[in-house]
Amino acid sequence: MSHDFSYIPAGYHSVTPALTVKDAKAAIEFYSKAFGAVENFILPDPKSGGISHAEFNIGNCAIMISDEYPETGALAPQVGKGGLFIIYVKDVEVAFKQAVEAGAAVLFEPTDQFWGDRTARVADPFGYRWTLAQKVRDMSPEELVGVTAAMFGE
Repeated sequence: MSHDFSYIPAGYHSVTPALTVKDAKAAIEFYSKAFGAVENFILPDPKSGGISHAEFNIGNCAIMISDEYPETGALAPQVGKGGLFIIYVKDVEVAFKQAVEAGAAVLFEPTDQFWGDRTARVADPFGYRWTLAQKVRDMSPEELVGVTAAMFGE
C-alpha cells in the first residue's frame, strides 16, 4: 500500500518540530555551531525586532523556531526542561565535542547502548535536550526484546 504525501511541502516530513526560545537569533547561531544547522529563512518581528518565525535544517530535518510570545501562550521552556530531540550523526564523539565546544552542557558522554546505538546527550542554553546518536549495529525486534528483558532482569 502506498501513501500519497504530495500535500507535504518539499523539504519537510510529516512531523516538523517548532521550538520557542527567548532569543531565536542566538539559538539559530548556537544550533549552527553545535549541530551544523543551516538557516533557511527568518521572518523578523517588526515590532520587537526579534524573530516571529524562522526555519533551519539539521541534516534532512526542517525545524521551525520563534521568539516567545507570552500573549499567545508561546513560552520557552526552562533550561533543561524542554523537549528531547535525537540527531543521528556519523560520529558521536566528533558531534559531541562540537556541541560542547559551542556551549552545550554535558548530560552524558558518548556511551554504547544496549539497543545498538552509541549515544551522548547535551542540553542547549535555550531549554532543549539533544541526544546525539550513531547506529553501531542493527538489531531485529526479537533481539531488542531479548536484550531489554536481560537488561531489566526478566
